[in-house]
Amino acid sequence: MNQEHRVARSTAEIATGFLTWHALEYAFDCALYPFAIWKLGLWRGGALMAVLSLLSCLLLLWLYDKLKRDWFGIELAKELRLYSGPSRWKRAMARLLGRGDAVAFIVLSLRFDPFITTAYIRHGAYNGLARRDWKIFLGSVALSNAAWALVCFGGVEAVRRLGRF
Repeated sequence: MNQEHRVARSTAEIATGFLTWHALEYAFDCALYPFAIWKLGLWRGGALMAVLSLLSCLLLLWLYDKLKRDWFGIELAKELRLYSGPSRWKRAMARLLGRGDAVAFIVLSLRFDPFITTAYIRHGAYNGLARRDWKIFLGSVALSNAAWALVCFGGVEAVRRLGRF
């Protein structure tokens, strides 16, 4: 297989993986999560969705490691730390991610899900979860879900109050 064919195949895999992940993430975060908060409240709905997030991200990590394919472009994104091109957004992300794992943990947990955060920060690729990786994963589950539950609760409450007028 020549270099052009490998690049095209890799690009197609990343695009397919990213679009599939993004569609599922959107349904989970923008439909199911607010619905659970609306029906069950901040604490019970948030706890339910945190457990579902933990299970779905753990399944994604397992599949990612089992298939040994960079369908999400995470291994490629690790190179973003070295970016110095023309894009301001990419340069800002590179500066943030280049400040170390603690900053990357916070930024990625607040912007993405525990799967992305753990796969990005852990050492190596496709090698399962070491003790350090479990700490990253569980910490990201807690941080990302606490933040998103609060965002959803704020949105649900805003809609409720608007409905009263």
